[in-house]
Amino acid sequence: MSAAEREEYERLRKAASVHHRRLRYTATSVLLVLTFLLAPLAVVAVWVDSAVADTDRYVQTVAPIATEPSVQNTVTDRLTKRVVDNVDVAAFTEAVARTLRREGAPPRVVQGADALTGPLKSALNSAVRSIVHRVVTSDQFAEVWEDSNRRAHAAVVKVLTGEGGSAVQAGDDSIDLNLGTVVDNVKQRLVDAGFDQASKIPDVDKTITLFQTDKLNEAQGAMRLLNVLGVWLPVLVLVLAALAVWSGPAHRVALMTTAVGVGVMMIVLLVGLAVMRQVYLDSVSRTALPQDTAAAIHDIFLRFLKNTTVTVLVIAVITALAAYLYGPGRGARWIRRAAAGGTGAAGRSMARHGLRTGDAGRLLDAHRKWTTGIVIAGGALALVLWNYPTPGSVALVLGIVVLVLVLLGILAAASGTAPRRRTSHPPPGKGA
Repeated sequence: MSAAEREEYERLRKAASVHHRRLRYTATSVLLVLTFLLAPLAVVAVWVDSAVADTDRYVQTVAPIATEPSVQNTVTDRLTKRVVDNVDVAAFTEAVARTLRREGAPPRVVQGADALTGPLKSALNSAVRSIVHRVVTSDQFAEVWEDSNRRAHAAVVKVLTGEGGSAVQAGDDSIDLNLGTVVDNVKQRLVDAGFDQASKIPDVDKTITLFQTDKLNEAQGAMRLLNVLGVWLPVLVLVLAALAVWSGPAHRVALMTTAVGVGVMMIVLLVGLAVMRQVYLDSVSRTALPQDTAAAIHDIFLRFLKNTTVTVLVIAVITALAAYLYGPGRGARWIRRAAAGGTGAAGRSMARHGLRTGDAGRLLDAHRKWTTGIVIAGGALALVLWNYPTPGSVALVLGIVVLVLVLLGILAAASGTAPRRRTSHPPPGKGA
């Protein structure tokens, strides 16, 4: 091969190398963007899928509504008003006045009978409210609420997809809380207490509107799509993230970039949930639902979604920190030296006291990268298999992983073998 041919070959090889590097950068960038955009949707999809498919999870979601004081007070007020409105106190006092006039009672006595309307209605309202409040705040009410939701798990399907029917229902432009079971229970208690008019509470009044919107149909269509993707969308995000890390020219930097990006998107999702909460509370003015009740219902219903978002954010932060600690940064090197020095000192102290690990310790010392990788992979697998992990469970798994790594470092240093030292070789041509 002539010099010109070799020069042309080298030129083509370098051009191909540059082109290949650009392709890798482009592929990694596209994968990262897809990962970042789909990550929030994946979190919402997992929440929707768990609420629809897991009865226990759904019951855990809605059960606290029955014991929330602001909700109990609102339900008590609504039911009390509906019962009292069905009792015509004015007609009763008028009948008493007519009877007194017919019997020849003095005018002052007749007028006094007419004045009984207000006190009688107030006394009736107080008595009915006391009975209704006892029912709504009783353990039996909470049990009935939980049991009805468990038996009619289609409630969440009704809210998110507009199909089925149960305690929480979706109308054409609203989401309503169905109090049918509760009203029937209260009616029976009131009838037993002598308030026969309670049996006339109309069925049409057994709902409280929680949310109104003219975009409910569009929202339900989006939620149905997320429900279908609930299983595969998170898997797709994980695959895209893994491909982005694998295709990146520097795997550690790609991992750190992926973690930071996902963490930022989780913060964006939390901000979006906060904005949605305010929009919901602003819409409450059209439903006459007290602000504190509306806020409590919203926070209870979405608490698992917020918890999952925070959990993913914590995992992203931990992953980014781990990727940084494996890098060449000054701070990362100092932390690694400090950790190695601490475990090494502890292991050598054990060896001096006769607690040598021998061949097992030397094996651990020779395969530190493998053992470290296995322990970290085990922690990641534990989180993947954990049913609905929380920030607390992430902290627990992280603590266990760090503890195991520390113990392995101590056992490796306790082998009784002198620590390995790096030898510096002189540059070629400089001599020994």
